[in-house]
Amino acid sequence: MSTAEPRPEAADDRPHLLYFAIGFPPAAKSCVFRMRETANQFVSLGWRVTVVTIEDEGWLGDCGIDETLMESVDPRIDILKLPLSRDDLETDLRRFSRERAVDPQLWHTTMREQASAVFPDPVFGGWRYDLEETALRVHRENPVTLSLASCVPYVQLAAIRRLYEECGVPYAVDFRDGWSVDVVDDVEAFPRDTEAGKWEQRVIADAVSFWCVNDPIAEHYRNRYPEHRDRVHVVRNGYDADSVDLPVRQRPADAPLVFGHLGTISFSVRLLEKVLEAWKAARLRDPLVASARLEVRGHIGVGANRGANKHMELLRQAADDGVVVDGPVPKAQVSEVYGGWDALVLVILGGRHMTSGKVYEYMSTGLPIVSMHEREHDASYLLDGHPLWTGAHGLDVEKLTESFCRAAHLAVSATDRQRSAARAHGKAYERGSLMRPAVRALTELVTGAASGTKEKVES
Repeated sequence: MSTAEPRPEAADDRPHLLYFAIGFPPAAKSCVFRMRETANQFVSLGWRVTVVTIEDEGWLGDCGIDETLMESVDPRIDILKLPLSRDDLETDLRRFSRERAVDPQLWHTTMREQASAVFPDPVFGGWRYDLEETALRVHRENPVTLSLASCVPYVQLAAIRRLYEECGVPYAVDFRDGWSVDVVDDVEAFPRDTEAGKWEQRVIADAVSFWCVNDPIAEHYRNRYPEHRDRVHVVRNGYDADSVDLPVRQRPADAPLVFGHLGTISFSVRLLEKVLEAWKAARLRDPLVASARLEVRGHIGVGANRGANKHMELLRQAADDGVVVDGPVPKAQVSEVYGGWDALVLVILGGRHMTSGKVYEYMSTGLPIVSMHEREHDASYLLDGHPLWTGAHGLDVEKLTESFCRAAHLAVSATDRQRSAARAHGKAYERGSLMRPAVRALTELVTGAASGTKEKVES
């Protein structure tokens, strides 16, 4: 697997995918699993794949890295890592410019304005020209059949657009959560007549296919661009089978229960306060919860304040209530961690437009699930009918307290049949089975060649 220049190969007649996937392994980001599966699926269908991302060092001050993620990346994939990074995440004062040291706020404002002047993305806009030149260079060296951008960052759209305009290379877009829709507040993120709106219109107008992660986001785009609605497809995230291959264990009848939350905590402080308040109340109300502990695994925050923030303060203060913070989990150890828990806690921002990839994994473990998210949420749609789910109750602390108590009793009373039904509820969302038909359809669309048995693509 290359991490430098794409390797030249003589007489290679395979179709060539140039995949802009900033967040590809080993970045410890939630998007990494979708990106990895996408690239692997293209390779499995006979494509030559070149992935463009950034150097590992660029992730150290952001989300961190997990080298175990590379274990399931197809070794035939070329990975081109660019020396790009976010200056705003630098915390070493010795590396600050004079301007930043003198007036950090002015420096930060100026940096965002300069980035936005290049591309309508105040954080990553300055990467535009490096990405565009990379696209053109890769195409010169090994002609590209299709380019694909997985956003965010949205500046990757500039690269596939440049390749299309100058070289006629078709492109597809995996918007995942969408650009012009605010999935947290369920509102329009920007109007069509803004710079971002104009970019989005141009990109969608010429894309051969456009993916997003759920039906509400798809409907947003079909309504916003009705003339292109047939190109909008739902490709859900799903779970990785090896993450829910739980070890068999016999829980001693008198053993304290263990609730678990797995994933980066980037939701609001208020949401965390409500969760901890309900957890404390449940411990006072129910003996099963009173002896239980709540393990929190994952990064606490992102960027420069990761692990040193209000969230961490609250979690540490809750130690007397049985709350334990035990750091991130390497991908290779996820199933082992789930295997040590008796019930799961799902905390998600947003509403009907928001889907957390973690919900698919949770559903497939066969464990009881306590939800802390809005009732009108895509996670509610997915979890509806799960036999060990305690329901969604918004920020209602009393209802959440009851959910903790109910989950505790489900953890000790659920039958093998109920647990099997819970696992079956999530089985349809295995990541490969969701991504495979989408990649197959895109392959046939671009190359005109059928690639085996046809499978349904959600639309």
